[in-house]
Amino acid sequence: MTLALGCIADDYTGASDLANTLTRAGLRTVQTIGVPADDLALPEVDAVVVSLKSRSIEAGLAVTRSRAAEKWLRGRGASHVLFKICSTFDSTDAGNIGPVMDALRDDCGEAIVLVTPAFPETGRTVYQGNLFVGAVPLNESPLKNHPLNPMHDSNLVRVLARQSRTKVGLVDLATVTRGTEAVRARLSELAAKGIGAAVIDAVFDRDLETIGLVAGAHRLSVGASGIGLGLARALVSSGKVTSNASGADAGVPVGGPAACLAGSCSQATLQQMANAERVMPVLHLDPIRIFKDKDEAQRALAWARPRLADGPLLIASSATPEAVAAVQSRYGRDAAGHAIEQTMADIAEGLVQSGVRRLVVAGGETSGAVVDRLKIPGFLVGAEIAAGVPVLRAVGAEEGPMLLALKSGNFGGPEFFTDALGLMR
Repeated sequence: MTLALGCIADDYTGASDLANTLTRAGLRTVQTIGVPADDLALPEVDAVVVSLKSRSIEAGLAVTRSRAAEKWLRGRGASHVLFKICSTFDSTDAGNIGPVMDALRDDCGEAIVLVTPAFPETGRTVYQGNLFVGAVPLNESPLKNHPLNPMHDSNLVRVLARQSRTKVGLVDLATVTRGTEAVRARLSELAAKGIGAAVIDAVFDRDLETIGLVAGAHRLSVGASGIGLGLARALVSSGKVTSNASGADAGVPVGGPAACLAGSCSQATLQQMANAERVMPVLHLDPIRIFKDKDEAQRALAWARPRLADGPLLIASSATPEAVAAVQSRYGRDAAGHAIEQTMADIAEGLVQSGVRRLVVAGGETSGAVVDRLKIPGFLVGAEIAAGVPVLRAVGAEEGPMLLALKSGNFGGPEFFTDALGLMR
């Protein structure tokens, strides 16, 4: 296997988003869970997205895992590696985007790395180095209240500089609009000053295409799925990849019971859950009981099992930001997150043991915990449910054929759960 593009994603839902974007752009794509074992049989593909659950872990451990993923991808012929991060740049000042970027840049010998989380299709744009969510700066949007990685500064040059060992510069929109040669000249200028990373503005899709053409000539880039789109289009337009816009065959029905799990506290997921209650039974878990009662997962499974034959159901640990803050204040942020994630993983494992073969999971950390527990090594990427969220067919799963949808909290329309199940036959 010789890869046209290698990708390292710092969480599972973000990996699915990227894999979906690459597939839509014409690249045959597989998403793996962790660095693949040497004996995992993968089809012939153009791109592999290695999914790590590293966004919220200690920086040193994130660096070690990311380096292992890069080594595997380079060993399969990938000349360019994209370190895929969240489109809201989820990472506190103690976070690991900077340390991972520094380590990968050192390993591949790049003088300067392009960085952008912009993805205009999903309302994420960067202007003068500031990240916007829709029409407002990140630090004024609801996304500033992320339970694990709150973001209170929209200026990514400042944010990244507080994490990185290198100086951070800016390639502004005026330069991007002048085209690839202007961007290359600006990067050379910054590199000559000892600047090792450059946040680059992007407001329109055409900006991503310019960025992709420039970044593809380097060995490393950092960003969200938008830069992945630019890289993919550059590969297709250059003839290095023959477009395969139909994507991988992940649509063969598997049948069997279906269930949904929600662990995200985003406003989008809370609204999606409220809409789902009109068409399916919903069980709301009490975060406090998760700490007080070790049998909370078994209680949820006892509620779910007799209902599975009647149609899909939803089990949710999601709560309002205020309720989440109260739990974190009482038990600690990390302990609260870990306990809830593991309870959701316990429930997912029990559901699969009860015959569930179609599983929809909302929330990046929840998705990571669930997929790890189910020991699924990889996925073929199928039909798009919503922007950034594809149907995934498990590869090498112990339980046999399974379809999953892994959704970042803010993704999907109001009827996401029913939309997903409608495509997961």
